[in-house]
Amino acid sequence: MTEVNLAVDVAGITMDNPVTTASGTYGFGLDYSRYYDVNLLGALTLKSITLEKREGNPPPRIIETPAGILNSIGLANPGLDRFLTEVIPSLEAVKIPVLASIAGDTIGDYALLAEKLSQEPKIAGLEVNISCPNVKKGGLEFGVDTVQVKKLVQAVRSSTDLPLIIKLSPNVTDITAIARSAVEGGADALALINTLQGMKIDIQTRKPCMANKVAGLAGPAVKPIGVRMVWQVAQAVNVPIIGMGGICTAEDALEYIMAGATSVAVGTFNFVNPMAPVEIIQGLYDYCIKNGIKDINELVGCSFK
Repeated sequence: MTEVNLAVDVAGITMDNPVTTASGTYGFGLDYSRYYDVNLLGALTLKSITLEKREGNPPPRIIETPAGILNSIGLANPGLDRFLTEVIPSLEAVKIPVLASIAGDTIGDYALLAEKLSQEPKIAGLEVNISCPNVKKGGLEFGVDTVQVKKLVQAVRSSTDLPLIIKLSPNVTDITAIARSAVEGGADALALINTLQGMKIDIQTRKPCMANKVAGLAGPAVKPIGVRMVWQVAQAVNVPIIGMGGICTAEDALEYIMAGATSVAVGTFNFVNPMAPVEIIQGLYDYCIKNGIKDINELVGCSFK
């Protein structure tokens, strides 16, 4: 039987295959365990946490759109203390790399979260979420400005030795400028894209449908934008990229990989098909067998090489 290597390395984090989960769509790791063993994934990316507990934005905060959803959850999470005392112990059976996602109102929040999580052996790396469009402080306040991006990443870098994966926003004029600033600040890898800002208006009430007015668009509709941005960033910086945005099938994942992503994350489609991540892993293997590819890494960035 032909052997295929699906293992990839993201900033020193060894994954048995390129597939992880997109933060915010997979809870804290065990929500999907009744469908399959999460250890089949390449890595597990958890929901973003903040220093203090957050209830998130008021409802309605999720609305379906053609080929996607608008969501404005607002980083609802239990806070750092409960994450350490409740979530971390619950992940004992998870043997794959666990990536914690952090968010904050200030640069100091991010730095403190990184410092505290550095003390947890279970955490293999940090996703630094500087791109959430659904909060009033933090998020896009940092993620759309090259100076702020570099300053924030530098602060987090000085607080931890864990691999740093900076999650970028598509709501910018030049994604490559933001990516360069993140790498200059000390990013070990990049994740893109987060959601695009969008809106839906109820024509009967003549008011925005979402309580927060503006929300983040996710799902298949954003995939062409995500692929394009990964393709641009992969040629602008020399760090691994986790590609995400509208991935539903192995074909979608392959587009991102060929655009320059070392790894891919499945997000919104988890809500449609909980089995999607493992089906994508099998699909990547099948593609390699069919096309005589012995190592998935041969495909990374092949569209511009």
